[in-house]
Amino acid sequence: MSSSIVAEGIYVEFPIYENSHRSLKKAVLNLTTGGRIGQDAGHHAIVRALDDLNFTFQDGERVGLVGHNGSGKTTLLRTLSGVYEPVRGKLTVRGKIASLLDVSMGLDPDATGFENIYLRGVIDGLKPARIRAKIDEIAEFSDLGEYLNLPVRTYSSGMMLRLAFAISTSIEADILIMDEWLSVGDADFSVKAAQRLETLVGNASIVVVATHDPGLIERVCTRKISLEHGKVTADEPVVRPVEAEALSLPASSV
Repeated sequence: MSSSIVAEGIYVEFPIYENSHRSLKKAVLNLTTGGRIGQDAGHHAIVRALDDLNFTFQDGERVGLVGHNGSGKTTLLRTLSGVYEPVRGKLTVRGKIASLLDVSMGLDPDATGFENIYLRGVIDGLKPARIRAKIDEIAEFSDLGEYLNLPVRTYSSGMMLRLAFAISTSIEADILIMDEWLSVGDADFSVKAAQRLETLVGNASIVVVATHDPGLIERVCTRKISLEHGKVTADEPVVRPVEAEALSLPASSV
């Protein structure tokens, strides 16, 4: 079965729970660069983070989400990942999703590195036999050696990220969701991590990534969606520099 994501008029809204006019006004001012302020059916103040989004992502597409901070990019990624539920509309996802939004999420600081590998596998719905089959490869990739027998709370922040990255990128998924391109660890590990991420992106049927980097859009994506205040303002194919140059040449020169 081919992978796909179909959004039909989806809305994501967050209620504003404030006790005074002053605090509500402050909340509104703080959200002026984010979603739109409105009211729900009960006349309670809400922030509309995603506003009537309609799109279809299909096999082979690499979609880049762009827009200023607060435009709705991360909210959309979390909605696609199942963290947020649309309050209206319909979101249909076909295929297994892997989310790299927060690779450190779910790590238990009191559990050892090896125990955390098992815990993350269970959370991802893997059977014990499948987790055991992956554990040696994850351990080797992390380069943490005997530290994997120690509680994660004894790790440095860099060691924790290496473990989290090794676990999160060991999954096999049809749809890959990312917030920016991950860069982890020292120079040697960063090179290895970049190669692994390239492989993961290459093997995925659909990739959706939010980024502020135009170079990443040109290098990875086939489609660019611009968001502003939770609405889609542009949805266009990505034309790489070489392709753009070829299109600008006279017909006799191509």
